[in-house]
Amino acid sequence: MSTAFNVIATLIAKPGQQATLETLLRGLLEPTRLEAGCEQYDLHQDLQHPETFYMLERWSDDAALADHDQSAHIQSFRAKAADVIEHFDLKRLKFLA
Repeated sequence: MSTAFNVIATLIAKPGQQATLETLLRGLLEPTRLEAGCEQYDLHQDLQHPETFYMLERWSDDAALADHDQSAHIQSFRAKAADVIEHFDLKRLKFLA
């Protein structure tokens, strides 16, 4: 049985691409929040490094995240953001308390 888990996605914009990346990330919020299994999907920006964005996510199970990764809006985001992202990292976290 798969259990709910959290995700922190870190995205860093290439120089001069911060506004474009922010716009693209904001475009993911509504459709992702409507996905089955999405319990949280929130966008944050680093105050000291404004080119760095964090997506704080919570998914009901592995299948929900896998479906999200294959969704049309994520595929479109990847195509559009390929030239504006300098770095991407995804951490899956187990909730302990």
